[in-house]
Amino acid sequence: MTTELTLLAWTLVLALAQVLLPAMWRNRETGIDYNMGPRDEPGPPVGIITGRLQRAQANLFETLPVFAAVVLIAHVAGREGALTFWGAWFYLGARIVYVPLYAMGLPYLRSLAWTVSLLGIVVILFAVLAPV
Repeated sequence: MTTELTLLAWTLVLALAQVLLPAMWRNRETGIDYNMGPRDEPGPPVGIITGRLQRAQANLFETLPVFAAVVLIAHVAGREGALTFWGAWFYLGARIVYVPLYAMGLPYLRSLAWTVSLLGIVVILFAVLAPV
């Protein structure tokens, strides 16, 4: 398996972690009885950290389909190389850094991490779309 596909797989692990993180924080806020029940009544307001983790998760899910598609296109088209390698590393590395930066409420660094992840996608797109 190529490095790019491996990094895509690890990005999916990150996505699962980002599903679990806000759920675990929410469980701390509401207790197990509420979360194990039918949740017919609204729970207490979402806490600051839980809200940040939920928004970080939503943000990942906005770009993950594009990242997955471009990595798969590069693989199927045989366009993998240095650009796709580094683009995939930029994306995953920046997405990993993004989670704690968002949870801590560090806006400028968080935005920088987001920009680097987007740059990773653009680099892979360039490799896919550049003339042979």
